[in-house]
Amino acid sequence: MERTDTRPPFAASGGIIPPELRKIKTPCYVLDEAALIKNAELMGNIAKRTGCKMLLAQKAFSNYDCYHLLEPYLTGTEASGLYEARLGAQEMPGKEVHVFCAGYREDEFDELLCFADHIVFNSPSQLLRFGKRVKEAGKNAGLRINPECSTQEGHAIYDPCAPGSRMGTTRAQWETAVRKHPELIGLLDGIHFHTLCEQDSSDLETTLAAGKVKFGDLIAQVKWLNLGGGHLMTRKDYDTEHLIKLLQDLKVRYPHLQIILEPGSAFTWQTGVLTSEVVDIVESRGIKTAILNVSFTCHMPDCLEMPYQPAVRGAEMGNEGEFIYRLGGNSCLSGDYMGWWSFDHELQIGERIVFEDMIHYTMVKTNMFNGIHHPAIALWTKEGKAEIYRQFSYEDYRDRMS
Repeated sequence: MERTDTRPPFAASGGIIPPELRKIKTPCYVLDEAALIKNAELMGNIAKRTGCKMLLAQKAFSNYDCYHLLEPYLTGTEASGLYEARLGAQEMPGKEVHVFCAGYREDEFDELLCFADHIVFNSPSQLLRFGKRVKEAGKNAGLRINPECSTQEGHAIYDPCAPGSRMGTTRAQWETAVRKHPELIGLLDGIHFHTLCEQDSSDLETTLAAGKVKFGDLIAQVKWLNLGGGHLMTRKDYDTEHLIKLLQDLKVRYPHLQIILEPGSAFTWQTGVLTSEVVDIVESRGIKTAILNVSFTCHMPDCLEMPYQPAVRGAEMGNEGEFIYRLGGNSCLSGDYMGWWSFDHELQIGERIVFEDMIHYTMVKTNMFNGIHHPAIALWTKEGKAEIYRQFSYEDYRDRMS
């Protein structure tokens, strides 16, 4: 799956690496302040026109140094557990904190209640176990549903509606649980589903139709409906007007409902790069591999997990041309490489390689396998200056282990 929309940040064009970007020591994630604000403004406008609540899904982006750029357009944050809930509450004080977790821990739940406003449960059993405490704390309790409607192709790892999915409650499971425990109905404030992955509004429309068929009576009874994430509304070909109409029509049909969206990728789509450097070039059986000072398995794990094919500034994807290279990471994993890319020149040791669109999900999934130097984090400001947020050291690696 190729990442598209290769709009270069930092006012560069034509695949050129601007001199200002060359000044930042590699490896480094460089966020583009202007692009972040542009995305947030678009999403804030959608929220304003539809009356929905727009949340930042921190599982996709949790660089809290940039929260102040997004905060004016947000109702709050979405969390996947205690630590993200605490981060959202502390770094966006006064904003709402919504939480979904596949399974809550007893030893963390009371602390979680201190930070969360909405807590969504994955199963009737968890709602039965913890729901009363949520209500007593004056918070909202919700249930994640599974509308059993897959709209993805080739994304089984990211498909919550895949056969046998552990995510969400089917209608049959809900009916069985309510027959045994009718008190479940009184615990329910809202319904949540999350079935999309970087998809368009047409897929949301399909999912909404399935949800109305399966759970229409419950939707009519609860106070809010959370449509989850995966709405890639900042992608250039996304039909935002169709999304707005869907949300407005939903509000007409269920005027009592508060509609909630919690996008992840959309906030940071095409908002920054990962800069790297060629440290060696090796050749085996006619295959040239440029070894970089970053790692796919450590610093770009989605490239191997999905896999995504990242765009490389100044190069064309494919194995046609005079200067063809695989790009290899610097870990000990044999499969720590991607390819092929065609360059218009022979690569040299010390040359910069810039990976586009490496902010959403990429940064939060990084690890320190092999003790490889972790990329720094920087912001390229609207004024054209590099603001270094964080540089990582040996101590950061050492202190993770003990």
